[in-house]
Amino acid sequence: MTSKKLDYKIKLKSYDHALLDQASKEIVKVAKKSGANVSGPVPLPTRKTIYTVNRASNVDKKSREQFEIRIHKRMILVSKSTQQTMEALTRLDIAAGVEIEIKTYDN
Repeated sequence: MTSKKLDYKIKLKSYDHALLDQASKEIVKVAKKSGANVSGPVPLPTRKTIYTVNRASNVDKKSREQFEIRIHKRMILVSKSTQQTMEALTRLDIAAGVEIEIKTYDN
């Protein structure tokens, strides 16, 4: 029985870069253990959103506060993987707060 070799692109997003790095290390370790070729994790640009809010509702228009949210992203390319690789990746327990998106791609 021959198994088809698949290529996956895994994108990770999180507000906390430490959780993101830990999750990417676990994914790379599991993928390499199952015999797949791994490229990454590649850091993608961080999206920074700044919100400006008035401190008082009706006086002191010039008095404002600023808050920012940073979304950190990483990408991992897994090539020449088998069905066992995908099963191991789906069973992997990743910390809460890390969003994972897995897509197949062609070279």
